[in-house]
Amino acid sequence: MIIKTSDYAISAVKEEQYPKDNLPEIALAGRSNVGKSSLINSLLGRKNLARTSSQPGKTQTLNFYIVNQAFYLVDVPGYGYAKVSQKKRQQFGEMIQDYLETRANLKGLVLLTDSRHEPTKNDVEMYNYALYLNLPILVICTKIDKVKKSQENQVLANLQKQFDLARDNVSILTYSAVKKTHVQEVWAWLEEQLAQ
Repeated sequence: MIIKTSDYAISAVKEEQYPKDNLPEIALAGRSNVGKSSLINSLLGRKNLARTSSQPGKTQTLNFYIVNQAFYLVDVPGYGYAKVSQKKRQQFGEMIQDYLETRANLKGLVLLTDSRHEPTKNDVEMYNYALYLNLPILVICTKIDKVKKSQENQVLANLQKQFDLARDNVSILTYSAVKKTHVQEVWAWLEEQLAQ
């Protein structure tokens, strides 16, 4: 895809704040600090469109990024961050659930996991939840540049252990925002969902 324009559009915590233009949307989910902002920036060829932070738990709203005035990438708050209060975590959960369950123009979910670690309980729950919602899912193993070449197969084997991957609507890719590994393949998946 040729990116002509990409901009931060709006942050939202409830339905009445979502964009009203009915453009298709793809949600990006994953635990805190898994690399959602880095993925957005590298896909769109921007340095700081989505704010990256070494401090987990920075994204606390649904952040909508409009691409080519044609669709949105939606960065949802990271889950599993221990320093956020239980009440706040529950609010994040409800906000994400409301969005994923009610958004008619949501075309798919990109679920990011960290290549350096086995998927967490929260990753498995989010994956199973997306299956339950019958959303097309792209699982992206981020930070693959930080894993030895000889261990890349182990990353995918760890996923196989945790996720039921034998599904028609599930795809898997490794990814590096630094080396731009599999950028074209991610775009191919996005374009396929947006065309539905």
